[in-house]
Amino acid sequence: MPHSYGVRARTRHMFAKKFRCKGPIHLSQYLMNVKVGDYVDIFADPSVHKGMPHKFYHGRTGIVFNVTKSAVGVRVNKFVNGRIIEKRIHVRIEHIRPSNCNKEIISRKIANEAAKVEAKKTGVKVNLKRQPGQPKEGYFLEAAGGEGVVTTIQPLPFSDLV
Repeated sequence: MPHSYGVRARTRHMFAKKFRCKGPIHLSQYLMNVKVGDYVDIFADPSVHKGMPHKFYHGRTGIVFNVTKSAVGVRVNKFVNGRIIEKRIHVRIEHIRPSNCNKEIISRKIANEAAKVEAKKTGVKVNLKRQPGQPKEGYFLEAAGGEGVVTTIQPLPFSDLV
């Protein structure tokens, strides 16, 4: 058979719903609150063909630049011939979900602000920079068998049984 180069070529598993996740879309998906500047993940929902993004954008994260009544404009980076181009695509609301990519940054920012307020109260200098994982502290391991008795193990001498 000739090779297929269609829009949905090689998307057998990508555009298929998971086991026990079939059926219509939940209303909460349509009522999702999206604002300009939000980070969103593009995940094409195969049960809605309208406004479906190209298979390249499936699983990509982008930033919302436009919101209309039924669709969202998203800025996505695309690697083309050795350079990264910022593509602007419009995708229907069914095919996006809020991204968790900056959750750690936001939580760290809140923790840093709380630490700053606490440091200002107590007058102690606090380091807000992230630190790489430090080596574990050294410790002495208790001897097995208790009471500090050292047990010496010797190999048995070879004996030829022939």
